[in-house]
Amino acid sequence: MGEDWLDKVKWDESGLVPAIAQETSTNKVLTLAWMNRESLAKTVATGEAHYWSRSRMRLWKKGEQSGHVQKVREVRLDCDEDVVLLKVEQGGGIACHTGRHSCFFQKLENGRWVTVEPVIKDPKEIYGR
Repeated sequence: MGEDWLDKVKWDESGLVPAIAQETSTNKVLTLAWMNRESLAKTVATGEAHYWSRSRMRLWKKGEQSGHVQKVREVRLDCDEDVVLLKVEQGGGIACHTGRHSCFFQKLENGRWVTVEPVIKDPKEIYGR
């Protein structure tokens, strides 16, 4: 497969595109991360989610430290061609570095952010910090 399909993606001025990881079995949104051309190409080539870390300025494989790998079953591009959707199977049932199933565990209620999802596994146990 050539890389013509990568040219269709509308990369931002930093060469990145937001990528939503959605669980195939539940349709739950697990996380939003960023991808560059290399990480998207590597994701497609390996079948496992790879992202670009804006804070560390490097490519990273989801689960490289935690073991919570995302197996990618589908890759989709939105109508404006500037957002990628990954349909994934989430290894270990934990997508968030806080040890929760989803990164979207805070809900706005009466003007306050309330934590509405439990920690499945203590991050200290996951990352050994």
